[in-house]
Amino acid sequence: MPVGDLPGWRRVFSEDFSEGDVPVGSFPGAAYSAKWSVNYADGTPDTAGQQSGGRSGYYPSKVLSVKDGMLDMYLHTEKGVSMGAAPSPKLHPANGRPYDSLLYGRYSVRFRSEALQGFKTAWLLWPDSGVWPRDGEIDYPEGDLSKSFYGAVHQAGSDKDISRNIQSGARFTPWHTATTEWTPGRVEFFLDGVSIGASTVGIPDKPMHYILQTESCLTGCPAPATAGHLQVAWVAIWAKA
Repeated sequence: MPVGDLPGWRRVFSEDFSEGDVPVGSFPGAAYSAKWSVNYADGTPDTAGQQSGGRSGYYPSKVLSVKDGMLDMYLHTEKGVSMGAAPSPKLHPANGRPYDSLLYGRYSVRFRSEALQGFKTAWLLWPDSGVWPRDGEIDYPEGDLSKSFYGAVHQAGSDKDISRNIQSGARFTPWHTATTEWTPGRVEFFLDGVSIGASTVGIPDKPMHYILQTESCLTGCPAPATAGHLQVAWVAIWAKA
């Protein structure tokens, strides 16, 4: 995990899940509650679940744990409901929710996943205003866990969802580090330290907060027997210096 500041960036958060194991059903627990929120309670419909009557949703008590120095998401289906989670780091706990709001920032995460068709990530920066699509959205890595992932910039300033996707060509199964740099007028995505592209049109310019949104059914629902693990080794966040 990177430590300290970087040129032009001031580190405001880091987590390598080294404070001990937390079993499924207990995250964040005493070890991580100062720095993490489950964000959505069990039964909260995810993006697809809002349209399907809750057949997919966030169930942190059935998905999230920490084991062997990694955040683990056990993605699976129970009683016809496919289950994900969307934990958020707390950058400024005293400020209340959203805890991790910044205007511009650098977000880096080390991760891998089994190839779980029908489950997907959209680890994103979401506008504090909640006004979408006008205030934009930034996602990386995004994609079905059985396919390759990409970065997406949903342009601000419009009442229509206009998205530019930047493909990485990489799959979820090996370990990767995905980094998003959000600066005035520019979003650039990096994979394992190498730029995969940038966008300079419709860049969000209002405070946003970071969510490890992991859900299902947007690319077709997973088969009932599909189950496996997504792991996060570390998360580091910097604000503009």
